[in-house]
Amino acid sequence: MQAKQETEQRLLEAAGEVFAARGFRAATVREICQRAGANVAAINYHFGDKEGLYFAVLKSGSEAALKKYPPTLGLGPTATAPERLHAFVRSLLFRIVDKGQPSWHGKLIAHEMAEPTKALTALIDDVYGPVLQQLESIVQELLGRRTPPPVLRQCLLSILGQCLYFHYARPAIQHIHPDQGFEPVDIECLAKHITQFSLAGIRQAAAAGR
Repeated sequence: MQAKQETEQRLLEAAGEVFAARGFRAATVREICQRAGANVAAINYHFGDKEGLYFAVLKSGSEAALKKYPPTLGLGPTATAPERLHAFVRSLLFRIVDKGQPSWHGKLIAHEMAEPTKALTALIDDVYGPVLQQLESIVQELLGRRTPPPVLRQCLLSILGQCLYFHYARPAIQHIHPDQGFEPVDIECLAKHITQFSLAGIRQAAAAGR
């Protein structure tokens, strides 16, 4: 059993590196197995096929990040909606810029966003669906239950967009603003700003709806 788990882990790590470098379509089973020191039949045995391995890589990396930085960050059941929003934003920012993540994880997600496969839908349904539902619940509480669905959706996407921008546009940001850091203390400042900015926007949207 231990040998099986070790082989699976080597395949996941090797596949993460290859998929991140070449994308799903260009990556080959042969190269992945060579890097992992495994037989070419190992992928079929452990993951079914190349597509199954690809999804396993995406899922394992995402689940590890969520385990390290859960959306609630340990808040208790009495936390207010603004407190829960702040925790959600902090956890998301730390997940997407964490230096402790495997070096290939961010590149792999970027590849998947640029050239989506069927794995993206599965990843959202299996891993990120419940997380997004938590954010929706927070924003719904802040807006009020009678808020039209399009307004709720726009607020959700605006919050996510602010966070993701600092990941995907990081090279441009640091070129234009060299003093913008991404150390933990900088992430704390960004989380506070995005939360305050989003709360102000939500209050405005709620007032307009009334």
